Amino acid sequence: MLHAGTEELVAYTHAPSPRTQDLIGRESSVLAHNYHPLPVVVKKARAQWVWDVDGTKYLDCLAAYSALNFGHQHPALVRAVKKQLRTLSLTSRAVHNDQLGPFAEELTALVGQDMVLPMNTGAEAVETAVKIARAWGYRVKEVPSNRAHIIVANNNFHGRTLGIVSFSTDPDARDDFGPYLPGFTAVPYGDADALRQAITKDTVAVLLEPIQGEAGIVIPPADYLPEVRRITAENNVLFIADEIQSGLGRTGATLQVQNVGVQPDMVIMGKALGGGLLPVSAVAGRADVMGVIHPGQHGSTFGGNPLAAAVGRAVVKLLEPGSLQASAKELGRVMRERLESMGPRGVVGIRQEGLWAGVDIDPELATGREVAEALVGRGVLTKDTHGSTLRFAPPLIVTERDVHFAMDQLEGALGDVAAFRSH
Repeated sequence: MLHAGTEELVAYTHAPSPRTQDLIGRESSVLAHNYHPLPVVVKKARAQWVWDVDGTKYLDCLAAYSALNFGHQHPALVRAVKKQLRTLSLTSRAVHNDQLGPFAEELTALVGQDMVLPMNTGAEAVETAVKIARAWGYRVKEVPSNRAHIIVANNNFHGRTLGIVSFSTDPDARDDFGPYLPGFTAVPYGDADALRQAITKDTVAVLLEPIQGEAGIVIPPADYLPEVRRITAENNVLFIADEIQSGLGRTGATLQVQNVGVQPDMVIMGKALGGGLLPVSAVAGRADVMGVIHPGQHGSTFGGNPLAAAVGRAVVKLLEPGSLQASAKELGRVMRERLESMGPRGVVGIRQEGLWAGVDIDPELATGREVAEALVGRGVLTKDTHGSTLRFAPPLIVTERDVHFAMDQLEGALGDVAAFRSH
């Protein structure tokens, strides 16, 4: 199904083929409508490119919300998975496996933490961090039983489990899913004074995205995260950084907190940690914090499985040299310069760090969805959020030529929409 009210615009810029329409129709008749995909049916992919069922080629500028930081089917990652599949895929944590220990060593070294707890999905990792923070609060800080309090930010996105939507402020994520888990207070993002005032004697943690992804690539003031780190340290409160979308090279550093000189007590990772091949997530943190979890208190049958650990190790090896991070930073400057030149064409706001940009479209011109659909007709895949914002997050392996291609097509799509509106 196409976006209500934009069928004419899509027909003008990109008419889905009968085969595509048939496949979308079949899917929508039997699949729960928890997503609103673009009218593209992808059949294969390689590196930064994907092809639909009709053979049309697109530059992937979404990268599965940063799960594909290294592109589609990266040879080193595919080799790691194939090699591991020939020997061992799953043991559960009932026994040790030969990949998990090295993975934990290499990942903690990469992100500058002491210990790691592996899980599968990003939401599971967030729930894991919340449980660890509460256990630390009771067992180390000596907060009275069932009083642990965690501070989050307005407009956060940490996942969609019942626990996580309990502290969401997004009506789409939260409404009609109560009753909600207590123990959370949301404060304005980027406001360190509001955060300071929300701390109580029972506060055990502050959980933040260093950049709010789903909210539209919202970047806080430069002094915000350092001030949060100072406030939490002074009050014996854990600082948990959710780097599921911002981490692993996306913003020009291994972690976004490194760009602002901050060391959290726990870091949450996911998405790109599985290289786009497997769901892999992890919480890494200080030994005295991670050590509060004891056998039987938390786990996952698939968490830390040897196949996931093998691909995670390959991901770490890709990031260790720092070349992907450096490229993301440099190409981010190219993207920024191009976006800043598009003000006269309808770009009214830009929030960008590395190869991650939130681009606000003039609502008088079009919605973000309409521009995303127009870009489909120009061979670029990206996605809208919150009405007027487009997100650009291409794989870190893109070239400068690719970035210019994406920006050329955005400029063209804005022109297409403007011309259509004027008729």
